[in-house]
Amino acid sequence: MEKISTDAFPLTMHSSEKQETICIFGTGDFGRSLGLKMLQCGYSIVFGSRTPRMSSLLPNGAEVMSYSDAAQKSDIIIIAIHREHYDFLTELTEVLNGKILVDVSNNLKINQYPESNAEYLAQLVPGTHVVKAFNTISAWALQSGALDASRQVLICGNDSKAKQRVMDVVRSLGLTPLDKGSLVAANEIENYPLQLFPMWKFPFYLSAVLCVFFFFYCVIREVIYPYVHEKRDRTFRLPISIPNSVFPIAALTLLALVYLPGVIAAILQLYRGTKYRRFPDWLDHWMLCRKQLGLIALGFAFLHVLYTLVIPIRYYVRWTLNNRTVTQAITKKENPFSTTTSWLSDSYVALGMLGFFLFVLLGITSLPSVSNTVNWREFRFVQSKLGYLTLILCTAHTLVYGGKRFLNPSNLVWYLPSAYVIALIIPCTVLVIKFILILPCIDKTLMRIRQGWERNPKYSESALNGKTDI
Repeated sequence: MEKISTDAFPLTMHSSEKQETICIFGTGDFGRSLGLKMLQCGYSIVFGSRTPRMSSLLPNGAEVMSYSDAAQKSDIIIIAIHREHYDFLTELTEVLNGKILVDVSNNLKINQYPESNAEYLAQLVPGTHVVKAFNTISAWALQSGALDASRQVLICGNDSKAKQRVMDVVRSLGLTPLDKGSLVAANEIENYPLQLFPMWKFPFYLSAVLCVFFFFYCVIREVIYPYVHEKRDRTFRLPISIPNSVFPIAALTLLALVYLPGVIAAILQLYRGTKYRRFPDWLDHWMLCRKQLGLIALGFAFLHVLYTLVIPIRYYVRWTLNNRTVTQAITKKENPFSTTTSWLSDSYVALGMLGFFLFVLLGITSLPSVSNTVNWREFRFVQSKLGYLTLILCTAHTLVYGGKRFLNPSNLVWYLPSAYVIALIIPCTVLVIKFILILPCIDKTLMRIRQGWERNPKYSESALNGKTDI
């Protein structure tokens, strides 16, 4: 049987069907890329240009003509031009009347204009059905087949039939439409591509502050103090030793900060006796950033592992071991084996490895490709139960590392304790409060509140009537 190649047929239309024509105003990079993609999917494309004779680099099979002539060829017109050049559309009011205008434009800055580009377009040409779409997809994504980029297309518009037609076009291109409602949502959709890691700013700034603080704290203890008191140059500790102290401290602190807002939220719910009051804005934002805080903490944990692995090959470590061996040989003395020290050392390493394993597991399950394959109960078990177990193991790892040195006065430098002592404050606080919250007498009340029970229903009714800020 002869094999028939599917390349000769459109992906979304049968060859016996008449090709649907779509008009694109604008022959720039995005307009050309979108036109090529639509041609590949079986559409007939007509480009509208102010200089049709001078237009070049257009995909083969597409027509190019003036705006007025091109608009008459299709009832779906994609406006792939900048807002500054919309004025000519007022001259085409009669031709565009009743047609679907798809606005794909973006601005240079967030909230650059009082209204969104799509709303401005609707005001400029009132007889049309304006739909916002395709502005979250780049020309590169269209050229690469959207295999290595986001396939989601945010769509909004006031006319449901016009939106449905645009959504059908989006699906035929192998993309995923997401209806965001009326044209009022256009401002949010237009701001979306301009945002630079909006949920990562707070975690990044917090991580930077933690790293800078603990770095200088360690420099004071391990570099400046020995130089002032003993005239010893310990600057060689700056590249590896001090960062290898800062990274685990930052990882443990950030991991604790992932679970601290949940503890604060539980305390607030217990205090208020209801779940129907909003948390403070700072707590809301903090809770939304927990995933990012956890991933940055995992990154610091990875750095700690890498820096620890290079310890045996460092010159300072090899020199210390060789010098100690030679000294023992000359003095004919040896250090007796200590079972206690061996237990502490092996326990410290074992707790670190187990904690890091669970840390990686938490990071993997937070990926959308993994989290989408598990149900809510499974996801909550991993992120909550195993998350707290990870925090316990990492905290124990630090506690065992400190050993008997925690309360030793000789470990103070200018009355400053070791950095890992400070790093234990937040994790231990979170674990102690969490232990109190899971006590049966408290956990039962908290569970009832989260299931809708209220200590003072009349207060909630007055709040819903606007007497209290919800």
